[in-house]
Amino acid sequence: MSGFVSFISAGPGDPELLTLKGAARLREADVVLYDDLASGAILDLARPGANLVAVGKRAGRPSTRQHHVNRLLVDYAATGVRVVRLKSGDAGIFGRLEEELETLHEAGIGYEIVPGVTSACAAAAQAGIPLTRRHTSRRVQFVTGADVTGELPPNLNWAALADPEATTVVYMGRRTFPALVAKLVAQGLAADTPALVAESLGRPDERLVRTTIAELAEQLARGGAPSTAAVILFGALAGDYPS
Repeated sequence: MSGFVSFISAGPGDPELLTLKGAARLREADVVLYDDLASGAILDLARPGANLVAVGKRAGRPSTRQHHVNRLLVDYAATGVRVVRLKSGDAGIFGRLEEELETLHEAGIGYEIVPGVTSACAAAAQAGIPLTRRHTSRRVQFVTGADVTGELPPNLNWAALADPEATTVVYMGRRTFPALVAKLVAQGLAADTPALVAESLGRPDERLVRTTIAELAEQLARGGAPSTAAVILFGALAGDYPS
């Protein structure tokens, strides 16, 4: 008998931002495979006695290999148990979800995806700003700042990313942001474009800093990259409603 896997999007870290459906699946699970950023208080919602397995992947730290995570999903589900794969943010946004889905599909194991709050939405909400605004910010774009090697992807749409009327959110980009900004300024984006960097969203040490893309790039180039998880927003709205 084959088990079933529920991919639960844990959100940015605040357990109150977990969906009711996600919380229900956690209470039912026999096994929970969880990311580093989807741990802490959220795991308190798991059923007592559930097997909690850490499979986190963090840049610059010892991490679980993706092929091992894939194997664990199959091995646990094949025993007929209820498995939760707990991912940070929204699992479908830069969460390597497609690799795990493909593995389950090939093994003939059923699954569901429970969406959640991505860090872009959480950062904007915590900063007290919207992600869109009529006439000035009519488009939102999410981009990864790192490819599989950890470097800035070489084939990004630079013209689109330099659009001053878009709100742009950079995931996993703290190390490559200086190089990204250099390319965007060369494309015509103003160096004083507002930027917002959000660190440790949904956690006690949460920190929001409003700056500009040039100032942030300079800070990060000097080695001032935050040691915690961070997301960067830039565009006209990033400088609105200072707190």
